[in-house]
Amino acid sequence: MVAIAYQGEPGANSHIACKQAYPALDPMPCRTFEDAMGAVVDRRAELAMIPVDNTIAGRVGDIHHLLATTPLHIVAEYFLPIRFQLMAKPGTALADVTSARSHIMGLGQCRKFLSDYEIEGIAAADTAGAAREVRDSGETGLAAIAPRLAAEVYGLEILAEDIEDAEHNTTRFLIMAREPIDDFPEGGGGAKMAFLFQVRNIPAALYKAMGGFATNSVNMTKLESYMLGGAFTATQFYAEIEGHPDERPVQLALEELGFFSTSLKILGVFPGAKRGSSAP
Repeated sequence: MVAIAYQGEPGANSHIACKQAYPALDPMPCRTFEDAMGAVVDRRAELAMIPVDNTIAGRVGDIHHLLATTPLHIVAEYFLPIRFQLMAKPGTALADVTSARSHIMGLGQCRKFLSDYEIEGIAAADTAGAAREVRDSGETGLAAIAPRLAAEVYGLEILAEDIEDAEHNTTRFLIMAREPIDDFPEGGGGAKMAFLFQVRNIPAALYKAMGGFATNSVNMTKLESYMLGGAFTATQFYAEIEGHPDERPVQLALEELGFFSTSLKILGVFPGAKRGSSAP
């Protein structure tokens, strides 16, 4: 079976996203994001499912520096509603729990629950890995915060359901492949484009670089900055816009961006998705 790679252990949210978005593909767990992308580069997997944003915890910080160097292309996005459960070994009562392991993002998304029940949060490599560690641990009072699938995989009992701080808790994933999409409808309607750029170190360079998108009515949905090489004067930006590079307004906006930038890398052109919708 053709595989889709993800970071984490079986039962993680990324595993769930793979199963929901691409049920025909075989989910392949990987230790790191680099490993997941590398599996696609090495042709051990066809796609990689990579989380980039969460509505509560914000951006996934480990990802964007990888996007600058990967040869892969973004070909789709997928929104996964996040539901966390508190789980422990069978027979454990909620009142017995004194600490809970989870990924740092999971802990950040369940702060209120942990505070209300005076449970100490302990960071783990990933949510499903935390569930496995609880299964294998002899420590009493230890629980995990993980998706429901992890309880099934590791034989744990759910003590509290849907403990995330907000119902809107959603993670956006980018799906990456070796080859870009080239079969958009003529005109590229409904497309989004992700790219990296570095502005010149001159006054108002970013303002001027962004001006072309405003004057050509191109909607920019994301703009994030990153320092390069430890220098405060070298900044790289990650951006996403609504539009296809074949569209004239996008071409004009990118042309103006080029006047005030030292580099530009297109990371992918892909169909825009709505929350709860399937990736193509």
